Amino acid sequence: MKDEEKIIVLDFGSQYTQLIARRIREIGVYSEIYPFNLSIARISELKPKGIILSGGPSNVYRLDSPLPEKEIFNLNIPILGICYGLQLICYMMGGIVEPTSTREFGKAEMNILDTSTIFSGLNNQITVWMSHSDVVTKLPEGFKKIASTEYSEYCAIANTDKSIYGLQFHPEVVHTHRGLDIFKNFIFKICQCEGKWNPKYFIENKINEIRELVQGKKVICALSGGVDSSVLAFLMQKAIGKNLYCFHIDNGLMREGESESIVKRFREEFKFQLDYIDGSELFLRRLVGITDPEMKRKIIGSTFIEIFEKEAMKLGNVDYLAQGTLYPDVIESSSHKRVSAKIKTHHNVGGLPEKMHLKLIEPFRELFKDEVRKIGAELNIPPDILNRHPFPGPGLAVRIIGEITDNKLNMLRQADSIFISEIKKAGIYDEIWQAFAVLLPVQTVGVMGDERTYENVVALRAVTSIDGMTADWYKIPMDVLEKISNRIINEVRGINRVVYDVSSKPPATIEWE
Repeated sequence: MKDEEKIIVLDFGSQYTQLIARRIREIGVYSEIYPFNLSIARISELKPKGIILSGGPSNVYRLDSPLPEKEIFNLNIPILGICYGLQLICYMMGGIVEPTSTREFGKAEMNILDTSTIFSGLNNQITVWMSHSDVVTKLPEGFKKIASTEYSEYCAIANTDKSIYGLQFHPEVVHTHRGLDIFKNFIFKICQCEGKWNPKYFIENKINEIRELVQGKKVICALSGGVDSSVLAFLMQKAIGKNLYCFHIDNGLMREGESESIVKRFREEFKFQLDYIDGSELFLRRLVGITDPEMKRKIIGSTFIEIFEKEAMKLGNVDYLAQGTLYPDVIESSSHKRVSAKIKTHHNVGGLPEKMHLKLIEPFRELFKDEVRKIGAELNIPPDILNRHPFPGPGLAVRIIGEITDNKLNMLRQADSIFISEIKKAGIYDEIWQAFAVLLPVQTVGVMGDERTYENVVALRAVTSIDGMTADWYKIPMDVLEKISNRIINEVRGINRVVYDVSSKPPATIEWE
C-alpha cells in the first residue's frame, strides 16, 4: 500500500512465512511478503520500517542456500531473523553456523538474559517452539547473546547498535508463549511503528488508489456472490460508483439455485448494475472429457476471461477487470514469490491466459479471508454474506473427481444441498470454515429394497480454519452425520454410499482437486 508504514517479510521457504505477516497485521501494522532475493533498490523504494527474515528448510553453509544481498545489513533498517533468518544473520556477518547432533523440534524452555529490548515485559523463562537442526556456534562481532535453551546457546541474539535481532525459535506460532508480545516489541519499540493499519484505514487507502488508477474509466467486476467477490463489489462501488459494472457468469457449475438468488439480491436489495450471463453451455462443452484438475481450472479461468472481455467490448472504454483474489490463492498458485512448490492453480490466478486485454484490479491480493470479512463488516455488508463458506471459482468442477457430466452435476448439487441444509439445522454452520460434498469416481455395491445396487460414492468434507492455509476436520456429531447420510442415500438417485473426510491440511488440501 502506498505511503504507509510497513514491515516486509523476506521469504526463505518457511511453512510459517504467511503466519508472520498475519501476526504483524493483527497488531495494526501492514506487512507484505517478498522473495528472499529482493533487490536493495526495491527495498529502499518500499521504505519499510523493519525487515523480517523468515525461517526456511535450507542450511546457510550450503552453496545453493538462499541468501539476500549482504548490503541489507547496512540499510539502517531494523532487522529480525527467525530460525533460518537468525542463522543467516550470523553466517553473513562473520559468525559460524554448524549442524548439530542434538536437533530441536517442538517445545523448549528458553531462559531470557536481557529483557531490555525485544523481550521487554517478559518473564525470565518462557516456552518457545523450535524447528532446527543447525546451531550458531560463534557470534559475529557486535552481537550478544540475549537468550538460550538447553541445546541452543545462542537462542536469541542482538546487535543493538544496528538494531539487528535474531531468534532461533518461531514467535509466530501459537505454541510460543508471548510470541505476539515479542513482535510488538520489535515493531513498536525497535521499528518505531505507530500501528494505524485496520480495516477502515485499508478501505480509505484502497479507495484512493482505485480512483487514482481508474481515472473515471469503467470497471467490470466478477461477482460470484461469495465473500471475496461480494466485498470487492461493495468496495469498488464505494470507490467508483456508477462506473462499476458487475457481471455474474453462470458457468453451469454453481450450486442449486445459487445464481438466481445472487442476481436477484444484488440487483433488488443492493442496487448494483449487474448483468447475468448464462455461459453454462460453453463451459460444460469445453470441459467434456477433461479429467485433470489443473486442466479444468485453466479451461474455466480462460473461459471466464474470454466472456468478460467479450462483455466489456459491448460497454466500450473498459480497461479494467476487478477480481477478489486472496493471498492464499497467490501462494498456492505460484512459486515465483516463494522458495516453495506450487500446490495448485487457482482459476483466477494461475488459470488466467498469458495475453489479456483487460488490466486486473485485485485489492485483496495480499489479504487473508478473515481480513476480507473484517473489511466487509466495516462496509456494513450483511453477516449472512460475510459468514458464507468459501466456494471455489471453478465451482463443482473441482468437486467432481474425473469427467464432468450433467448427471454427476445433478447428483452432487442435491447431495451438497442436503449436507448444507442439515448442518444449518443443527446450528453448526457458523462453527465450520467450509463444508461441501465431493462426488468420487468410485462405484460400490449396495442393497436397496432387497435388490443389489452398484452406484456412486459421495464424500463429505467439513473443516475449521482461520485463513485457509491450515485446517482441521470438523467433528460433526454422529447423529447429524447419520441423518445427512440417510437423506442423501434415500433422496439422491445414483448414490448408495456416504463417507466422511477426516484429513487435515496439511497434508491434505481443503478441496479435493
